[in-house]
Formats: sequence, structure tokens, C-alpha cells
Amino acid sequence: MNIYDIAKLAGVSIATVSRVVNDSPRVSEKTKQKVRAVMEENHYTPNVFARGLGLDSMKTIGIICPDVSDAYMASAVSFLEHRLREYDYDCILYCSGNEQKKKEKALELVMKKRIDALVLVGSTYAGEGEKGDSVDYIINAAERIPVFLINGKFEGENVYSVYSTDEVAAYDAVSGLIESGRRRILFLSDSHSFSANRKLEGYERALREHGLPVLGELKLYAKNQVHYVRDILLARRALVFDAVFATDDGMAVGAVKYAHARGMEIPKDLSVIGYNNSELSVCCEPELTTVDNTGEKLCNITVDNMMKVLKGEEVPREVPVKCVLVKRCTTDF
Repeated sequence: MNIYDIAKLAGVSIATVSRVVNDSPRVSEKTKQKVRAVMEENHYTPNVFARGLGLDSMKTIGIICPDVSDAYMASAVSFLEHRLREYDYDCILYCSGNEQKKKEKALELVMKKRIDALVLVGSTYAGEGEKGDSVDYIINAAERIPVFLINGKFEGENVYSVYSTDEVAAYDAVSGLIESGRRRILFLSDSHSFSANRKLEGYERALREHGLPVLGELKLYAKNQVHYVRDILLARRALVFDAVFATDDGMAVGAVKYAHARGMEIPKDLSVIGYNNSELSVCCEPELTTVDNTGEKLCNITVDNMMKVLKGEEVPREVPVKCVLVKRCTTDF
């Protein structure tokens, strides 16, 4: 018997059960009596989550990401750890990779640590992709503790999502390229994740609304490695494009290196837009126009909302966050 079961039997939300456990004045006496009666009938003893920020809290948050060596993941973990320390919370980090079984195993291991809440960093946990990964293991974890998903979303009891509006950002970026005269825009991506699929939707919508065809030959999936992208583009001599929209800065830098190798002038001959506004975007020459998906803001919202949930307060299940296009030297609009 857990807090999820008590909430279901009492016909109230998990947050309401938490408020009753903490004797919050925001819950009516009638509701308190109903919930307490269900707890007594089922011999329920409040666990760490139900007590929120009380003395019995372990003051520890679990964080799972695919690979902490990835620049985006590393910065997100850093932001999370810094903000959690401000609330006197510790954290436990697990790297799961992107395979379903490994993600499930990482969650199983971190749940054994009696954490107060769980943060999943990255859209790979949203259950989309070529294999259609299941999110049941996350939903099961959410029956015991609140789960927070950064840059991905799906519906589930006690699951909270904070994500970038990638579809809109991609649409705006590609529209800018089209309106500056580009007609054959290459879509470069390394995955079919929730985030990558939203970017693809924005790319395709921009083409359609500007009267341009959506061509399969202009969608290229490759490893997110600078030289690999450069070389695969050089190998495809027959592929004609005058602009690149990449779902990560690393891939965009690969396109810039391709242009240098071909003797092309940027942005005159080739315009390039990356994604994430990472250090790579200012390390290449010319400096890269890129979409800033405001990762620090996503992490700040996640931690602040988490603390509210642990206190028994209501927060939105989904929080979309607007991206920002950072214009530098690889575009001329």
C-alpha cells in the first residue's frame, strides 16, 4: 500500500494525501477525515514522499540521464545539482544510455536508494522513437515518488514535465532560412527522440506553409560527431542543399567544416543553424547561429516545482518553455 493507492481509494490527488499527512490548513477537515479513515483502514504509514520536507525526508533526489559526457546532459546535471544544494538536498546520478532495458535498470537501481523524487533528463525518456519504448517503468515509479521529466513529456499520475517548445523554435528558424531565399534546406539529426521529432515537425511545417516540398532526400540522420557529419556530407556529392538545420550544435559544426572543405562561403553559399547554444557554437568559425533551448531555465523550473510538490502544493503537470534563436554569423537573415 502506497500513497498512490491511498489517493485512489480516497478519491483525491496524491498532493492532497501529502497535505493531509502534513496537516496542511489548505485541506478541509471533511477531506482530512476521509483520507485519514482510508489510511487507518489500510494500515498505511506515511513514507518519505508523503511527509514532504519533514524530518523524515531523506533529502536526496535521483537524477538519471543517458550520458553525462554529452554537453547538454552535463550542463543540465550541473544546474540541477547547484539548485538542489540551495534547498539543502543531495542527489544521486545514474547514466542509463538510450536502450530500453538499460533505462529500466538504471531506474530500478536509483529507486533502491530511497530517494524523495526522481528527475529524468532528456527526451529519450518520453517513450517515442523508432522502437516506441514503453514508459510503464516510469509510471510505476511515479506510484511511489514524484517523477520530473526534463525536455520531454507524457501523461501520467504524479509525472511532471518541463520541456522546450522545439516545434515552434524549429518552425521559426527554418522559416527564417526560407524567407532569406533558401530553398533546399537539409534537416540533420542523430535521433528520433521526442525532442528531435518535434524539431522535425517544425521543419516540415515551415516548408509546407511556404509552399516548398518535404523531401526525404533532405532528411539526414547521422552520428553526432563533427568529423563524421563533415565526411558523410562530403561523400554525398549528389546531394544539393543551400542551408542546414541541425538538431544539435555538434552536427551543425560538422556542416560548417563541410562547407570549408568544399570552398563554400558561409552564409552566402550555405546557411547553417544549430541547436542548444553550446560552447561549440562559439568555438567554430564563423560563429554559429543556433537555437537556445534555455536548459538552465528548464532545470530551475523543475527544481522549484519539485520542492512545491514535496510540500504538498499543486503545480502544473506540463510547463512549456519558449526557445530563443541566437543569431550569429552562419545566417544572413
